[in-house]
Amino acid sequence: MRKLHLRSYAKINLCLNIIGKRKDGYHVLDMIVLPISLHDSLIVSKLRTARDNLVTVDDYSNLSYEYNLAKLAIEKMQKIYGFKEKFGIFIHKVIPVRGGLGGGSSNAATTLKAINSILKLGADEEKLMEIGKTLGSDVPFFVKNVPARCQGIGEIITPITVKNNYFVLIVKPEAGCATKDMYQYIDTMNLPICNVDKVVEALADGDDDAIAENISNAFQSAAISVVPEIQDIIDTLHSYGLKIVQLTGSGSAVFAMSTDKKLLKKAFKGLEDKYQVELARVLK
Repeated sequence: MRKLHLRSYAKINLCLNIIGKRKDGYHVLDMIVLPISLHDSLIVSKLRTARDNLVTVDDYSNLSYEYNLAKLAIEKMQKIYGFKEKFGIFIHKVIPVRGGLGGGSSNAATTLKAINSILKLGADEEKLMEIGKTLGSDVPFFVKNVPARCQGIGEIITPITVKNNYFVLIVKPEAGCATKDMYQYIDTMNLPICNVDKVVEALADGDDDAIAENISNAFQSAAISVVPEIQDIIDTLHSYGLKIVQLTGSGSAVFAMSTDKKLLKKAFKGLEDKYQVELARVLK
């Protein structure tokens, strides 16, 4: 096998609690993360004569070659397993960049799985998650890619049950949010605390009112202070009668989650001329 075509999925955060900071600088998290069908497409291939790994993206304005997590994922696997082969990765970007949707981390996780498969390295899921956590806090989640409660620095993953079949509208303003900058903001703020246990229970029961009442994102206020349009988007989505509405990750994308696809499509049409909008579904 020399080449794989793979989907690299996005995510949303229903809960994002920041409950501490370790001595090494990493923040301790407690999150509910749901994978969604919105995805980038990756072609991962073994190169015949190249001297180095090569990552290319169809939108060069969105992703820097030097800092691409997919390239770092290749290098990490080479360091651990000692193989000499070089790889080329082509990324067709669909997931909005700097939106809090995990595109870069997902690309890295997909790359780990692709190389493991192409070279038949024999790494199981737990091993790939262990490697992934050295690349970023969301990477282990994307290795598993199921609805989950993620704790620690993102590496403690407990699958959860989602009863309803949900659709998701993603709305992203032009301005993005850098995660590093958002952490600097929240370190000086009083943060909301999401009742994770109640949200886990509500997802299992299919209780949308309880989900809407108990979700929160520690980054939301900070993100709004940097990109005020986020609040406008949240208010507009609520005006359509959508209940489960929130910033995802560190922003700047906002999601609305509902079982009513027609209502989400109505909001899509009302927002598509002003923002980048995507309609997806929650993966189970």
